[in-house]
Amino acid sequence: MLTILGPKHSSRSQYCDGVSRRSFLKIGGLAMGAAGGLSLPQILRAESATKQTVGDIQPRQKSVINIFLGGGPPHQDMWDIKTDAPAEIRGEFMPISTNVPGIQIGECFPKIASMFDKFTAIRSIVGCAGGHDAFQCMTGWNRRDLESLGGRPCIGSALARLRGPIDPGIPAAVALAEKTRHVPWSFGGDPGFLGPAYQPFKPNGEGKDDLTLNNITLDRLGDRKKLLRELDTLKRNVDANGMMTGMDAFSEAAFGVLTSSKLADALDLSQEPEEVRARYGDGKPYKFQYDGAPTVNEHVLLARRLVEAGVRCVSLSYGRWDSHGKNFDMVRDHGGKLDQCVSALVEDLHERGMLDDVSIVVWGEFGRTPKVNTKAGRDHWPRVSCALLAGGGMQHGQVIGATNRLGEYAVDRPVDVQEVITTLYHSLGIDPMSTTVLDPSGRPQYLVDIREPIRELV
Repeated sequence: MLTILGPKHSSRSQYCDGVSRRSFLKIGGLAMGAAGGLSLPQILRAESATKQTVGDIQPRQKSVINIFLGGGPPHQDMWDIKTDAPAEIRGEFMPISTNVPGIQIGECFPKIASMFDKFTAIRSIVGCAGGHDAFQCMTGWNRRDLESLGGRPCIGSALARLRGPIDPGIPAAVALAEKTRHVPWSFGGDPGFLGPAYQPFKPNGEGKDDLTLNNITLDRLGDRKKLLRELDTLKRNVDANGMMTGMDAFSEAAFGVLTSSKLADALDLSQEPEEVRARYGDGKPYKFQYDGAPTVNEHVLLARRLVEAGVRCVSLSYGRWDSHGKNFDMVRDHGGKLDQCVSALVEDLHERGMLDDVSIVVWGEFGRTPKVNTKAGRDHWPRVSCALLAGGGMQHGQVIGATNRLGEYAVDRPVDVQEVITTLYHSLGIDPMSTTVLDPSGRPQYLVDIREPIRELV
């Protein structure tokens, strides 16, 4: 609950306007990433955010929507149907033709098939670490890399560091991942060695209702902000580890969010026309969830609203794809729902003239075994995986790479996980060949090791 201006009391702890100090200092409920509730001093310490411009012209906004399929989606039941394989490999699904001649995908995705000229399927993703979490899909790195320094930053945190927010009232990065019993599947990205100043904003049920200030003017809040800044000068002089400087960017984002209704408006789906919400669907009933994420189609619509409002990176976790049993039932359920919301997202962005400026990637942490097990499931298979991309001004209407007849390994154009991340950075207008960020030791670190984007897409 956020309380800035409380009831007036007659006590010596009042300000001159009759507001008690206790009431004024009562702030909570907002979750700016892992840091939890924000104290008033943190919020008031913020300075005005700066916008990145070229001359006097604000550059066209570029954003990314990263849809993580937690658990590992079965590549051979989605974008790489193996009709020539034996029955114990092939599974139950048939291929369907897309609107691009010569390209077929799984039968559970008819809407995507009908507009495949706006998509690219990569059938040969390699380099999967094998961990059951979203870390690699959010960063491009193994979780253990630079772990002693805090780990590698996710795309959203890197964008927050390099570009900052587009608008003071809108965070640069938002993670919509629902909490899951297997916690790593709800990982929406973190700042790694960049520190908590660049943590993606993680709205929760309570926080959505508490994103605006009531009964207080910005002038009055600004006066207290100025006063606290002056009082902080002495503490800054003795701040040897730089934590205060790091918290400024974090507090600035919080201050912008608290003094604007833009984020609250973006998270309010009631503002969407009913026909638009129906186009995306709600993903209910939630099936095969177990310890993973629900199929929240509305999060995909929220992602569109957030990038439209100015968020640079939105990540979300969709479904629970760890199909050791009943794989085909799961794909029918999850696949059909994913088909609806992802096709709606691409169509929606296209209609709004935003598709070339928003890169979309749909993928998981690894693939599934070629052979179906005795429980009609597929097990973990890090040797090869898949991804679906759209938007971002990329060259779509194609399939990249191929696996062998049994779907065991890549035989043509293997694409490393990092190449996908590099391509996303490239589409965002960031040159991975030259861009670095400083780690805590002051050493420049490249965003990725493989710094050439996927040539077929750019």
